[in-house]
Amino acid sequence: MLRSAAVGMAGLVGAHALGGATPAGATEAAGDQASQGNGVDLSKVKLVFLSHVNDPAVTPLFPGDPEFTLEVLTTVPVDGFYMQYVRENEHTGTHWGAPAHFQDGGLTADQLDPGDLFLPAVKIDIRAKAAANADYALTVADLKDFERRNGPIPRQSAIVLWTGWEDRWGTPAYFNFDADGVMHQPGFGLEAAEWLLDHGKLGKRGSLGTDTFGADLGIDETFAVTTLLFDRHRISLENMANLADLPTTGAWVLVGGPRNAAGSGSTATIYGVLPGG
Repeated sequence: MLRSAAVGMAGLVGAHALGGATPAGATEAAGDQASQGNGVDLSKVKLVFLSHVNDPAVTPLFPGDPEFTLEVLTTVPVDGFYMQYVRENEHTGTHWGAPAHFQDGGLTADQLDPGDLFLPAVKIDIRAKAAANADYALTVADLKDFERRNGPIPRQSAIVLWTGWEDRWGTPAYFNFDADGVMHQPGFGLEAAEWLLDHGKLGKRGSLGTDTFGADLGIDETFAVTTLLFDRHRISLENMANLADLPTTGAWVLVGGPRNAAGSGSTATIYGVLPGG
């Protein structure tokens, strides 16, 4: 549970300033318990990276995506400064997707507000089920069982699915193609996504996140779950990493990355904001 400064940060900065919800497993705290003067004490807040390093040598590209390259443009010995030229699409590596990615006329990256990118997080561990069945789809029963064990999923949350696929990063096993070239990755079942919407867990804003290419099963070429997700201000978090560092409840995710004009999303550095420095 978030206490003292950690609760102040999450409650004051997140729920009040950004319009988010209180994290699952967290309690409210008085402002003077966490504040230093008129500010917020962040000394007891820990940040962890939830993103892979963008490296063309290991970053898997979704089938059909353009090539990702890093080219050295200048060096310190020759030019006095070092710089690379990056060629990639907005959905390369760890990234987030905006509604416009699947919706004609949907909100673009530059039309979202900060509260859409700072969300209370819950992590649902399906690693064992995904290891036994690469096409495993999260069910409504899984969600109800999660809430029985951990308490209600907060409204307007980032619901992060931990499948274990991040351990396959940089290898053919990440794609998990079968002999017919069909990709097999676990994800959210459509009924589970509908349940999250119907019960307000995603709310006006919120996110579905995974350590795979996206919220949908790899075999679903219709992207039914992501299509359902991209409504209002909701975003997707894809190809996440280091999910062992994200608590089951009580943390937040902070999503960074360029806000390209008319962007469909962005390559991202996603942070886990954790209690306890």
